[in-house]
Amino acid sequence: MTTTTPSAPSPSSVPTPSKDPGTDNRPGRVLAAVLAAQFMALLDVFIVNVAAPTIRTDLHASGAGLQLVIAGYTITYAVLLITGARLGERLGHRRVYLAGLAVFTAASLACGLSQSTGQLVAFRLAQGAGSALLIPQVLSIIQRTFSGEARVRALGAYSAVLATGAAAGQVLGGILVSADLFATGWRPVFLVNVPVGVVLLVLAARVLPADGPSPAGRARGLDLPGLVLLGAAVTLFTVPLVLGEQEGWPLWTWLSLAACAVFLALFCGYESRLARRGGAPLISPRLLRAPGMGVAVFRLAAVMAVNAGFLFALTLHVQGGLGHSALRAGLTFAPSALVFGAVGLTWRRWPQALQPALVPGGFALAAVGSLAVGLLLRDGGDGGVGLYAALVGAGTGMALGFSPVLTRALATVAPQDAADASGFLATVTQLGQVTGVAVFGALFLGQLDSPGAPGAYASADALLVCSCALAAAAALGAVSGLVRMRR
Repeated sequence: MTTTTPSAPSPSSVPTPSKDPGTDNRPGRVLAAVLAAQFMALLDVFIVNVAAPTIRTDLHASGAGLQLVIAGYTITYAVLLITGARLGERLGHRRVYLAGLAVFTAASLACGLSQSTGQLVAFRLAQGAGSALLIPQVLSIIQRTFSGEARVRALGAYSAVLATGAAAGQVLGGILVSADLFATGWRPVFLVNVPVGVVLLVLAARVLPADGPSPAGRARGLDLPGLVLLGAAVTLFTVPLVLGEQEGWPLWTWLSLAACAVFLALFCGYESRLARRGGAPLISPRLLRAPGMGVAVFRLAAVMAVNAGFLFALTLHVQGGLGHSALRAGLTFAPSALVFGAVGLTWRRWPQALQPALVPGGFALAAVGSLAVGLLLRDGGDGGVGLYAALVGAGTGMALGFSPVLTRALATVAPQDAADASGFLATVTQLGQVTGVAVFGALFLGQLDSPGAPGAYASADALLVCSCALAAAAALGAVSGLVRMRR
């Protein structure tokens, strides 16, 4: 594996953002604004999980309704990410970023005021749509604002936000639900976004550089047939994965996954024909042919699946098996999240001799850490100090399996494909998370339902089986890195 440093786009290939007298274009403030919004949107994926029991009681939600409250955000988010990236290219990243942030903030207010399950589901779908507009612009704005080592540091901060959002969501959710502010129960988990969103709208309007449609964006359409085909494929993939476990994996879930493969094949065929005719496909074949992109996609999906599955299974064990509070469960993940962020920010400054081995070594460390967590908790205890050492190891390994891969993948992309790459890689990471929760969550819950010792011991046994599977998945990432290095 090479250790290419991301290079600055050439002035001729990327439009220079115009300097608006009403904006403050200092890069540090730009990065703070976009990452704060990224963090808020990511937080909302996890914060609702902690509030789910209270929502169910208050709104008398059915099991399916509660699943849709949690999953609706993820479904629209995953389906619309690539289109959000294309809209940023066509209309201007700043404009679409502000629009997405406004939609997300308004939908958060509506969620917090919802009086029925149907209303909450609808507004969660709107939240996901707002995030799909907002999130792809973050990578695109980073690509446009930073170059060289500054871009590496900015992408490290981006990785740190991805890592800490999951743990922070569970901690903050536990605090807000437990506090029961003004006897509002679960509603603050949504309403907290409103003042934060308003502040970020004012800040972003001030600091984000004014831009407009890129020349490539003006020349390209939205590829509506491609959007429909890809949206159908992603929906047919995410819905059964999100709902399948709770529904007992009925026939429709397997038919949906089979139909996903059909629509994905139709999408690939259509995009190839469109590119040959000189059209503007939703995902440019040139992007997919970028050096190492295929391996990078596999690694990103794998590490996010392992990360999400690890967090999900361990959360279920700590809260359900050990009986700890949501707040304590969130704090359990703090060492892993913190080290993920620290490694994401510093890996580029590690000795040059280590750089080629970072990714495969990281996956191997993640495998060891995941397995160690399962072994330390196998007797139904709390794992002691060794648990935190294992969590640090797992967090370090997953950071090394994510941050260098993302940075190097973006470095290989042609500047004119930066917007498409942002949406595409964000979609890969999101689908990796959904897959990890579905696959490893189903494995954990399936083992939990099998005959055996009750309580913490059964949960610990389920966690150990899941940890072995997580370690095997991480080992695949390590092998892919080694294969790539030998080519």
